[in-house]
Amino acid sequence: MQAEQTLSASRQAIGPIAAFAASGDMPKLKTALGHGLDAGLNISECKEILVQLYAYAGFPRSLNALTALMQVLDERKQRGVVDAPGRDPAPAQTGEALLASGTANQTRLVGAPVKGPVFAFAPAIDAFLKTHLFGDIFNRDNLDWQSRELATVAVLAALSGVEPQLQSHVRVSINVGITRPQLRQFIQVLATQVDAATAQRAQAALDNI
Repeated sequence: MQAEQTLSASRQAIGPIAAFAASGDMPKLKTALGHGLDAGLNISECKEILVQLYAYAGFPRSLNALTALMQVLDERKQRGVVDAPGRDPAPAQTGEALLASGTANQTRLVGAPVKGPVFAFAPAIDAFLKTHLFGDIFNRDNLDWQSRELATVAVLAALSGVEPQLQSHVRVSINVGITRPQLRQFIQVLATQVDAATAQRAQAALDNI
């Protein structure tokens, strides 16, 4: 029972990595990436956290963070550290199969079919969410859904003005099996290793559920 209430060291490490990548603090991101690799994250998982980042914080943050990861890996290699490569994701789907799997993923993550006036107003954003975010990205199986949601919570908590989306993803984290005690532990990691404002936004989102 205790194991279900605590996060592994590698999952705790996701928080600072995602938060510093979102805020663009490269020196702290490099430190967090080193800690994450030491805690058991493999190279593929670190890359995936930073690739997924672009969906929530934009391509510039994602590209800069991936460059930082390359530098960290090179520095570690020069010191003789051998990091586990991890594995590549499954081949991508296309066309109707991608739309179908993305819609199914979105429904499973959220807990119900997603509808709303904004999607009727701008159908393109609904299609992009289903085919790309929940299809292309969430079908990539080199990072599990719980880890993806922890990364997303940390990214959104590090940003201001996205509280509705943060609360939504805290709820999705619970839907995919992250417990409230684990989320509280994750928020404590954000408080001690990132900053108080990031942790406060995450805590407020959890309190509102």
